[in-house]
Amino acid sequence: MYNSELKIKDIKIGHYSDPENGTGTTVILAEKGAVCGVSVRGSAPGTRETDLADPKNAVEKANAVLLTGGSAFGLDAASGVMQFLEAKKSGFKTADAVVPIVLGAVLYDLGYKNAKVRPDAEFGRLACENARYDNNEMGSIGAGTGATCGKILGKKKMSKSGLGIATVGLGGGVYVSAVFAANPLGDIYDYKSNTLISGLSSPTTNQIFLEGLGALMKAGKGENTTIGCVFTNARMTKAQANKLADIAHDGIALAVRPCHTMYDGDTVFALSTDKLPCLFDRVLAAGVEAAGMAIANAAYSAKES
Repeated sequence: MYNSELKIKDIKIGHYSDPENGTGTTVILAEKGAVCGVSVRGSAPGTRETDLADPKNAVEKANAVLLTGGSAFGLDAASGVMQFLEAKKSGFKTADAVVPIVLGAVLYDLGYKNAKVRPDAEFGRLACENARYDNNEMGSIGAGTGATCGKILGKKKMSKSGLGIATVGLGGGVYVSAVFAANPLGDIYDYKSNTLISGLSSPTTNQIFLEGLGALMKAGKGENTTIGCVFTNARMTKAQANKLADIAHDGIALAVRPCHTMYDGDTVFALSTDKLPCLFDRVLAAGVEAAGMAIANAAYSAKES
């Protein structure tokens, strides 16, 4: 597995898992606020407040990113994150209230165990309560609790995936980390060794597409996705944070084959605590690397958990 040690002290990660019912929630907390960005490349996304991250809009910073199971139902978990942050007076200050800025994305895990149980406000609140700076737990936890991959031939052939974290150091105290819940239609690879970690092997999902084996397909649209957040202490603007989120999709492309399909809702967020100077292109390169390694770690750790 790849390095998952967390070094950015202003961002916490928290999980709440329901293994019995096969779902869960992960929260990336930036209580002091972090410059935010987002990029949606999948064709079946389920998201929350992504418009706020657009550089042309007024809000510069987010206080949390929610990654959760439950499909669109799971967006309810954001209410618990809002409540937690409001109690701490963390958010965008208006004349009448402090409004926490919580971005989010969901993955579809309803078919894993119990489709009737989905993350709600309590999941979000408990994930926040569990958050800590050094939390690099991985595997079938949080948003990765019910994550699977290689699903094009249906449930009987799919493999377990999960949630992974990876960190790239750029020197001078600058770090880029990524946390991803990998629930793709496609198969998951270790891109550095070009080896299949989890998914279909013969034929692979890519082969099914490329060789026109459509008669084999049993996948449902909107039932797959890879969602994640890349975060750094490198200094950047909101426009640059959006660029970081966008290019981090290259890490998905390295690790998931195929990705960004009409069946997937691939979404990546970016957060910056805006602390230390660093050449932006180095941060972009690290974002791709961290994303690809985090997805590999999601598969590796799920096999161990």
